[in-house]
Amino acid sequence: MHIPKTGGTALTLALEERAARDDIIIGDTPKAKRRKKRLEDLEPAGRLWKHSTLADIDGIVSTDELADMFCTTLVRNPWDRAVSYYHWLRTQGFEHPAVGLAKLLDFNGFMRDPTTVGAFHDWPYGTYMTDANGVERCSAFIRIEHLEEYLQPFVQHLGLGLSIPVANVSERDRDYRKYYDNSLAEFVGALCAEDIRRFGYHF
Repeated sequence: MHIPKTGGTALTLALEERAARDDIIIGDTPKAKRRKKRLEDLEPAGRLWKHSTLADIDGIVSTDELADMFCTTLVRNPWDRAVSYYHWLRTQGFEHPAVGLAKLLDFNGFMRDPTTVGAFHDWPYGTYMTDANGVERCSAFIRIEHLEEYLQPFVQHLGLGLSIPVANVSERDRDYRKYYDNSLAEFVGALCAEDIRRFGYHF
């Protein structure tokens, strides 16, 4: 599953190079776009898009089938992810409330806006990996800060090497700390406390 602004596009690009002829790819990568017609007759429980959750794809993949699969996703330091998300939104041209907010507000105002608060607080990483029965199914949460190390269980499962390209990078300073004062760092820390605790992240 692809959690927004965690490197999922890069991982999808690496995987789609090896996609079988009948594989379904959900997303906006080149091969996913070419295969989009395959999605038309599917009847998922939720929205079928690049950031679908395991619960969303119920009806395409059953919970029993998921139990036998290697399910994985990338995760990212929430403070870094927030900076990336904001700067990426500011460059987008499509109609979406978050795009409008990012273009209107500075980073501090954007992160404190109720819409953004809900997007981060209500969607901890495990939510994306929870099936229609409420069971979390993730064989490996892959921390992008230690990609090579955390990717190994997935690579071993696949039985092949993966070369992850750089993709969808937002233009901003690589040191996310420069975008925070103490108050905002604490605010985002509280907002994303579940993921910070679970994955051992620090500001």
